[in-house]
Amino acid sequence: MADQCCDVSKIVTAFFLRTCRLPPWPRICNVNAAVECAGLAGINLPDYEVACIPLITGSVAEFYIEPMLPFVGDIDVMYHRSEMLAIPQGHPTPTQLPAEFHNYVIVLEIIDSHLSGYVYLRYLLTQCSNDVKYNYIEYNKGDYLSNKSDMSGLSHVSKIRGPAMFFDNSHTSHSLSIDFVACVRCLVWPTQASDWPNRHRNYGWPDLATLDRVVSNGCDVVRLAHHQCRQDEWMGKHQWRLSFSRTEIVLVNSWSPVQQIIYHMLRYFVKTEELTDCADSSGTGNLSNYHIKTLMLWAIELKARSWWTENFNLVRICVELLKTLSVWLSDTRCRHYFINKCNLLDTSFNAGNVAKILMSLNEDHLSKWLIKNYIGQCAKLCPDYVSRLGLFNDVTSNLNLPNVVSQIVRWRLRSSLYDM
Repeated sequence: MADQCCDVSKIVTAFFLRTCRLPPWPRICNVNAAVECAGLAGINLPDYEVACIPLITGSVAEFYIEPMLPFVGDIDVMYHRSEMLAIPQGHPTPTQLPAEFHNYVIVLEIIDSHLSGYVYLRYLLTQCSNDVKYNYIEYNKGDYLSNKSDMSGLSHVSKIRGPAMFFDNSHTSHSLSIDFVACVRCLVWPTQASDWPNRHRNYGWPDLATLDRVVSNGCDVVRLAHHQCRQDEWMGKHQWRLSFSRTEIVLVNSWSPVQQIIYHMLRYFVKTEELTDCADSSGTGNLSNYHIKTLMLWAIELKARSWWTENFNLVRICVELLKTLSVWLSDTRCRHYFINKCNLLDTSFNAGNVAKILMSLNEDHLSKWLIKNYIGQCAKLCPDYVSRLGLFNDVTSNLNLPNVVSQIVRWRLRSSLYDM
């Protein structure tokens, strides 16, 4: 029986490696996201020459693996208007811009707030193109851009959720909701994260080519004030947050399949156990997927490649990472991956119970949890002759477990061509 318990983590590892596919075709979620982007780009704004430039972000853009259970909670679409551009404070104004921008552009200067990662956007000038270069005209200089939501023609928006305009799409042919996030584009890497491209990396990730690519993409600024400032009459209306979504898409896509699978396992565990809902009763300091992503980004940079591949066991790796997260929660310390001075945890987090849950995890416990809550759910997707084989409520007494898991894997592999 002890030997069987030790083997459970190996069974779980083999299951995830064999069922997380690398789909060679556009997935349904990618198609739906592309349709939403096309609709957003076609919106008629008050100034008919101004356009919304969309970008698919979040899980749809980041994951290239396809697990058996859903890994995309909603479709995230960021968009910026073609007549607005942000630049770091003191940075020279560009004389040439990409073709997506309008023939006049309102330039906004990024001004630091007292909180790292949060900024203000101050009107600087307007640039007007004469087909050769942009000329400058003073425009509301000294005023600050409000962060209050501009629906920009999104009449189907259900409600505001953080920086996003949320659209409940559950009544249509696909069940994924959509988050539209308005932003202001910045084509320059922000000074707040100036040390990130050049900091010392022992294990060569990200490599130089990836660093050059992400730095050249710059960043975005999204409409969201820090939760401590939202009640302030002025800061609540004018504070913005730096967003590195473009960079994160490139970085997460550079991960190995194993690292993407581990990221999916961690997110599934935290969500299913509802650990994102119990960190703070006020709702201002909840654990989120972004903390899990930050955990993975730091781990991949700070750990040798051999850590992910030697004595290979996905469950063991997940347990070690969750214990690291537990320490972060206990210490109220989660350093932003890009902005060195920014802490993603603060005193609004009351995460002591979550930290204890994560610290108490071990390989045997998490293995059994995944058998019951993940592989057991996968079995329900299979034909009856597979699902009725397993007794997932009591892993220790299920001597038929290896056969059940093998049957699920075989069905998954056989169904690939049908799904295509």
